[in-house]
Order: sequence, then C-alpha cells, then structure tokens
Amino acid sequence: MSPCPAETFPSLAALPFLRAAFIQRCPDVDVRTDRETAMQRLWSVQRKTADELGFCGMPFVTAEQVHGNIIAQIDAPASLPAPGADGLITSTPGLCLAIYVADCAAVFLADKHARAIALVHSGKKGTELGIVPKAIHALRENFGIAPADLVIQIAPCIRPPHYEWDFAAEIVRQARAAGVSDVHDCGTCTASDPEKYYSYRREKGRTGRLLALLALTTPASVM
Repeated sequence: MSPCPAETFPSLAALPFLRAAFIQRCPDVDVRTDRETAMQRLWSVQRKTADELGFCGMPFVTAEQVHGNIIAQIDAPASLPAPGADGLITSTPGLCLAIYVADCAAVFLADKHARAIALVHSGKKGTELGIVPKAIHALRENFGIAPADLVIQIAPCIRPPHYEWDFAAEIVRQARAAGVSDVHDCGTCTASDPEKYYSYRREKGRTGRLLALLALTTPASVM
C-alpha cells in the first residue's frame, strides 16, 4: 500500500532541530466505517508514511483526546495514550508526539532554542477551554521557555462557512494574548477539500483521522 500524502509548514521547517509533518487522507484506505476500525486500517500506512518522512525508529506518543485542556508531559515512550490529555509536551529528542484530527486543529508549538515542543488538539471545546494558552504556560513552567521564544503553527481544520465558528482565529488571538508573536495559521479548511482531508462534519463521522507529528531531533545542549 502506498504511503499517504503529507504536508509540512515553512515556519517549522525553518527550525533545523525539529521534524514536523501533517499526514493527509490515505486514498487507498477505506475509512467509511466506525472510528476504531478506521484507525486500525490507517495505522500501518500512516506509520509507513511517517517513517518515510524521517520519523523512522521514533516511538509515537499519543493523547486520549477528550476535548479537554489537560497537557501531559512526556519523558519516555508510552504504550497507551496519555489519559485525559489533549496536549503533549516533551524535551526528549527522538520521541514523536502524535495527535489525530478530523476537523479540529492540531497546533504545533516549538521553542526556537530546541528546549522543548508541544502538540495540541484544539477544536471548539478545547479552544473555549484555552488549551493552547495552557500549553504555552506548561512550556514556561516545566522548561523555562518564554512565550516570545515560541513558534506556533495551526494545521488544517474546519472553518466557516462549513463551521459556525472560526476557532483557528481564536487560537491565534489567544496565543498572541499569551505573549507569542510568531504565530502561523495555514488557513486551510478540512471540509473544503475532501480529496486531501478527512472531515468529521462533512462525512458525518464515518471517516478517518489526519495525523500531526512533531519531534525534536537535536538536544538543546548541542545547539
């Protein structure tokens, strides 16, 4: 089975100690089923795609994703999703943070000095609960990273007119209010391009999940 298409973002590609990708719809995989079955069908081809994108050999760490605002610090590989969490932070090189979305936004946060990274699942509820500002705060509290040292990138997500609220714009506002000036939004709507993206709303829940990946490749000490 062929690897899935994927995209990267200039804001993150400019950081040499970072690997980041957003895996799009896998055209060879039938996902018109329940979530669990779709995820099982997608796993091997998404893993193959990740390996070809440079994540080969890296363990994936995932979050339970309950549409909340809990941020979990990850220091080592884990076989189960971080319980109750919708965001992950780490300072461990070679550990790949992974978040699944299908209209909600995957939000990448990276320190410009390679001290730590975060990957967050932020849809309507998570945005209302301020999960991105919580991730910014967690990076400061756990790793001493000032908001001014962060780069933030918002991946494709659902937007008006396909959704009643532009939560991506609210994420940008919240991030800037928290002190981050280097904030980027790709501006792409998942529901507008069914050839590239899964959309929970457009496909009425019988669909797959896009996969956001983020990893440090170089310790801050050698930067």
